[in-house]
Amino acid sequence: MTVRRLPVRLSADASLTITRLFWAGPDRARKVIARIAELEDVGVSQLLAATRDKFAHLHLNLEDIFLSHYQQVARRLQMTNNVSSERKLLIGAYFTLEYAFASAALFNPSMTPAIDQTGLEPGALRFSMSLRAVGEGHLSSIIFRRGIIDAAGNITLETAGPYHEPTRMAEHDEFRRAKFRARRAISGVRDEVIDGVLSELDDSFSLQDVLRIVDRVQARAQSAPHSDHEPHGVEWLTTCDYDVETSPEGNITELVLFPISEAESQGMEDMRLVRFTEDDGSQCYYGTYTAYNGRQVLPHLAEMPRPGLARIRMLHGRYAKNKGLALFPRRVQGQYMMSGRIDGENLYILKSPNVRVWDHAVLVQEPQFPWEFMQIGNCGSPIETEAGWLLLTHGVGPMRHYCIGAMLLDRDDPTKLIGRLAEPLLMPTGDERNGYVPNVVYSCGALVHSGLLVIPYGISDAATGFATVPLDDVLARLA
Repeated sequence: MTVRRLPVRLSADASLTITRLFWAGPDRARKVIARIAELEDVGVSQLLAATRDKFAHLHLNLEDIFLSHYQQVARRLQMTNNVSSERKLLIGAYFTLEYAFASAALFNPSMTPAIDQTGLEPGALRFSMSLRAVGEGHLSSIIFRRGIIDAAGNITLETAGPYHEPTRMAEHDEFRRAKFRARRAISGVRDEVIDGVLSELDDSFSLQDVLRIVDRVQARAQSAPHSDHEPHGVEWLTTCDYDVETSPEGNITELVLFPISEAESQGMEDMRLVRFTEDDGSQCYYGTYTAYNGRQVLPHLAEMPRPGLARIRMLHGRYAKNKGLALFPRRVQGQYMMSGRIDGENLYILKSPNVRVWDHAVLVQEPQFPWEFMQIGNCGSPIETEAGWLLLTHGVGPMRHYCIGAMLLDRDDPTKLIGRLAEPLLMPTGDERNGYVPNVVYSCGALVHSGLLVIPYGISDAATGFATVPLDDVLARLA
């Protein structure tokens, strides 16, 4: 097969930034606020004006950001409201940082046909894609780009942004003890820790009530023999379901999904983005990704019913676990379906009547060839063709060498395997072998256009490349 690597490449970009709340704990916060309180009014005005001027290049409404961060700090510290407007803004500025979310790497892309296909030249296709962006501290977030593929398979990327600080909107304003008790097994936190937090809460409580108590319990846990992360396991039970939205007129390229809940505090990884078509013809984007808190991985789903809005929900069910779940682009026989590597080694097909709950799975394929002896998994959502569902896979061989392969599944029953490639479709060559994690090519989703299989792929956890291969050549070796 003739694989054509395109000249387009995406790599780390330190100019891509967002603002974030900077929180270093209640004790340090009180000290900072006390120091600001000692400033004369004129000093507050001068320092605030200088800060505005210094960061004017962000092209954001900094006063709104500063005020939002002040309000978050004030709620956590239960501050009184007798603070002047300028001091509130200055306090907010001290608890704000600018974060370059793609300064280290930009990789593991997925690509899906865009919902909006207006205004294109004949033979062209607009696509939407997700990328894993890594910044300071190897913290992963998810960003989006759009572009156009012409009839010859050439790719042009659209300008992205402007990026805004992700604002978390809670799915629920109030919570009840029963919800925490039902989820305690998922959190991995000891009963006595959860009970200790719940004992200080009423039967009905808010997110801010939880955050204040977690800070107090966390301080007590520092000297305890058990891990001091446990109180925050209570926090993520409250924060794992939330919404993020840009401006109402914004589009998907302005959206940054940044870790703002405890469940994903150490990274949001490897989204499989797919344009999903309902039985009535309506469309939306779904994106499955891995949330990581430094100890556990939990599969999450981003539901995007319109541009600029992402509803983040934790997936549930017996088989909602491990990494790399990828939704099919439509229901099959009335069921949602996903591909996944739920045991860390083999490839499964999951099905469910509910896109958030997954209790049924069928083993489809175990590692068979030397280049995948260590493990196999999907490289994104299956692609529907006349021959069947084309599923790109990844295999791990000697020296953790990652390659991309492919298999074909039956259209009516995707648990039936029609065929698979005995040799990799794409493997790292030349400078693609060098990166943060060497010897890796990895994709989170491809698409078909104008007779070509178009594959965006991560290059050794550092950058992103694009390749095309004639679809008929691939299917001829699979059918």
